[in-house]
Amino acid sequence: MTSPRAGAAAGVSVADLGSYQQAVRRVLTCDLITKERPRPGVLDQVLRWADEMARDFRELLGYTLIATTHHVRLVRHLDVLDETQRSIFSRKGKPFDRRRLAYLCLVLGSFQRSRIEISLADLVRIFTPLANTIDGLGFDPAIGSHKAALVDVLGWLVDRGALRLSDGSLEWWARDTERGDALYDIDHDICTVLFKPARPVQHLTSAAGLVHEPPHSNPARRARRLLVEFPVVYYADVEPQVADALRAPGLAEDLVRFTGLVLEQRAEGVMLADPGGVFTDRPFPGRGNAVSRAAGLLLAKIADLLEDPEHVPEPLPVPALADDQAGLVARMDAGLPRDGIVAQLAWSPSEAEPPSPDDRPAPAQAPFVERSRLQTMTTELYDEFGAASFTTSWQQDPRGLLDAVIGFLSDLTLLRPVPGGVLVLPAALRYRNIRAALPTRSSGGQMALVALPEPAAQQAPSGQQGSSGQQGSSGQQGSSGRQGSSGQHGSSGQEVSFTQEEER
Repeated sequence: MTSPRAGAAAGVSVADLGSYQQAVRRVLTCDLITKERPRPGVLDQVLRWADEMARDFRELLGYTLIATTHHVRLVRHLDVLDETQRSIFSRKGKPFDRRRLAYLCLVLGSFQRSRIEISLADLVRIFTPLANTIDGLGFDPAIGSHKAALVDVLGWLVDRGALRLSDGSLEWWARDTERGDALYDIDHDICTVLFKPARPVQHLTSAAGLVHEPPHSNPARRARRLLVEFPVVYYADVEPQVADALRAPGLAEDLVRFTGLVLEQRAEGVMLADPGGVFTDRPFPGRGNAVSRAAGLLLAKIADLLEDPEHVPEPLPVPALADDQAGLVARMDAGLPRDGIVAQLAWSPSEAEPPSPDDRPAPAQAPFVERSRLQTMTTELYDEFGAASFTTSWQQDPRGLLDAVIGFLSDLTLLRPVPGGVLVLPAALRYRNIRAALPTRSSGGQMALVALPEPAAQQAPSGQQGSSGQQGSSGQQGSSGRQGSSGQHGSSGQEVSFTQEEER
């Protein structure tokens, strides 16, 4: 007979609970913590709670915490493939393309365990033939795009402490590959923890093998993982057993005590909200960049449209998450190399029986907004604020900005792109009265996009929506509306809808 599981932070005193929860949030939102990353002092703060966090991460989420005196890394177990995790792999704000991702894997594979340092010239000599054996990839230092990709990869590894520059200069090599060179110390321990897949990738016949557990293995654990990894979890997107677990009061108590966040329960789903607004890698709403600010303004216009009594939105079925996953796996499998797979060691997905009608979530519906209307709204924003307000990147490209905004709001589970337009998901209407991007007139008379505080008499708790959303990143959203405590319900005990947020 097994003993019952202890609650979250069971050995942490009330006085220390805030420090413990801050360490938990830091581990969830930073893919790798070292003495210098994300900043000096954080590693010591996290290591103080390493033993307690390792137990809670294992029992609550099934995650493995790797903690040494030099680094801390959380190894996640994935339930679904998440396209938003690409934000981990970026350099100076620009996400890695496929070339950079391939180069990163090849560079890591080039480090021999017996070597504690490597020159850039030696690395290029080892790396080049490996890249040139792959059709469509290749590496030629005389090609500027190839060289720039390798520079980004090495910079990414230096940022995480996997490489440390001891002599020379990467910039010097980038300017002159014949005479320039650099010498790097290799931290093999960090290189090892950077990539921890569920199964050896060289033995996979399908990307489905990157997922650790089948959907029905542990509904409560799966529910907790979805909540910390995604900005909002809709009941219609998950299996009935997981939806029941999301509604269970014990789940809220565990996650709130573990993370220090606020759990909001609505008729359509559940979210973790962060009143401090730091549990994220995508600040919204807030100052952010032009895309984030424009996203807030566009949501306000969409809300005005949906609340217009003369406009009757057309509700359409929201595509099932399972179908999205199947499509993503199929796209990844289409490019999966088949050569070199050892049949005796290969992993292939099992032939699962189709779910019964009782196990299939009821399809949700959401209002549809046409692409043409979104383009009109964007044009109106440019007319109202002036093209210069959207930074040099977007001044002459309103359609490109619209595409970026739709992608951004899709990552935050607020919009769902479909052919011909978007579906407005329930949580989007939390932002109907958004005040994160307001027009002010500068001394030159130009309208600008800036974040202004609301008047004190009208200001409510910001309640930024939190989700770690990546192996170290998060997908966070904020609310300009009123935010309640965990488990929000109406006066009659009935769950309140996201769309009723402002009427409460």
